[in-house]
Amino acid sequence: QVQLVESGGGLVQPGGSLRLSCAASGSRFSINAMGWYRQAPGKQRELVAVITTSGNTNYADSVKGRFTISRDNAKNTVQLQMNSLKPEDTAVYYCNVDLFDLVRILRTNYWGQGTQVTVSS
Repeated sequence: QVQLVESGGGLVQPGGSLRLSCAASGSRFSINAMGWYRQAPGKQRELVAVITTSGNTNYADSVKGRFTISRDNAKNTVQLQMNSLKPEDTAVYYCNVDLFDLVRILRTNYWGQGTQVTVSS
């Protein structure tokens, strides 16, 4: 089993910044892509940003230029730096990890528990 622990959510004013972190731990695994998704009330979960093992990134159009995803392969962590936050960024943010489980010999996907980000004055 693999556990994902997220941190860094909270309440921030429009124009402010937050940094989310997610750490993966557990049984032996090899991580492929790591990413962040979000889900606002009444809406479907959507991709925010993803980063591959080699550092290639992809962002939702709505966050390009404002959010930056990064990862530390040695520590199995992924971060999301969010700047110039807007009220429409308000959502529960979920960490997602695509990995190969070296114990069960299979490729699988894990989700974090979610962290609330609220942008409001």
